[in-house]
Amino acid sequence: MGLLEKIKDIENEMARTQKNKATEYHLGLLKAKLAKLRTELIDGGKGGGAKGEGFDVMKSGDARCALIGFPSVGKSTLLSTLTKTESAQAAYEFTTLTCIPGVIDYKDAKIQLLDLPGIIEGASKGKGRGRQVIGVARTSDLVVMMLDASKAELQKELLTAELDAVGIRINRKKPDVIIKQKKTGGVSITSTCGDLTHMDLHQVRNILQQFKVHNVDVLFREDVTVDEFIDVVMNNRVYLRCLYVINRCDLVHLDEVDRLAHAPDTVVISCKDALNLDLLLEKIWEYLNFIRIYTKPRGQRPDFSDPLILRNGSSMEHVCHAIHREMVKKFNYALVWGTSAAHRPQRVGIKHFCEDEDVVQIMTK
Repeated sequence: MGLLEKIKDIENEMARTQKNKATEYHLGLLKAKLAKLRTELIDGGKGGGAKGEGFDVMKSGDARCALIGFPSVGKSTLLSTLTKTESAQAAYEFTTLTCIPGVIDYKDAKIQLLDLPGIIEGASKGKGRGRQVIGVARTSDLVVMMLDASKAELQKELLTAELDAVGIRINRKKPDVIIKQKKTGGVSITSTCGDLTHMDLHQVRNILQQFKVHNVDVLFREDVTVDEFIDVVMNNRVYLRCLYVINRCDLVHLDEVDRLAHAPDTVVISCKDALNLDLLLEKIWEYLNFIRIYTKPRGQRPDFSDPLILRNGSSMEHVCHAIHREMVKKFNYALVWGTSAAHRPQRVGIKHFCEDEDVVQIMTK
């Protein structure tokens, strides 16, 4: 029996099984088996067969955004509008057959935007070019999920399920559970968050045994579900921010546009009429969590033309690495002008945290 058949059998068994206290152990084991088989399916797809043409795109710029969605929702039009890259556009499905990269120039940052072929239902099992598309999404810093305004909820649900099936968790944080391998001693389970309400210690041991994990220390820092614990044990999940971009807002009623616009992590646009694209760019910047740091050579004016693009929460050490990898060894102190400074300029050390549009002058030994 092939992997797809085994996966289908387990999915059918889970669908037939009633969810109650008596069946939660059985369902937990089925979920663990399903997670293992799905991983085997994806890993087999990596090694077997040639890579799809155009999918092996080198990562460039300050961040990578994967533009995913069903066929014919306007991804290629959006890429052509936001970047200088022309992606084939037509009023029929599957216009884009390869991965087409473009670069968004915004607030002095260069953001790589990848126009990926349309995903179809069953992509996680290899239908269409789903595995290649989802594989590229795993390497991205942000997922931009494009939806049609007339069927946004259905498309969001289906696409989220496809991403979830291959270990991409969107708009979710990594469970706060630590698993530390050891050579002997069996399984030791500790919880700092009180009693576990979604599963008990016997079920934790059963799941670990399913993955042939026999000697570990497990520390629960939060009350997680069975699915979240399986994710921690698998240790191959990717947690990404996702921005839902709902296109063709000009074709639905204004009340529906208002309702969609107030949903979390959502921007409503119209590629055809170029509506709300400025807000979309601002949201992409916000979700990538960027800050700009301007450098000031000694005795000269700050260079405002070419800032360093870093993540929010970066320290002076990150600034040094962005300038030159040897700069940290020569660092003595830095002068900072900006919102992170208590006074201007402020003399700071290597651990000082910078904020957006700070001006930095680094003094070396």
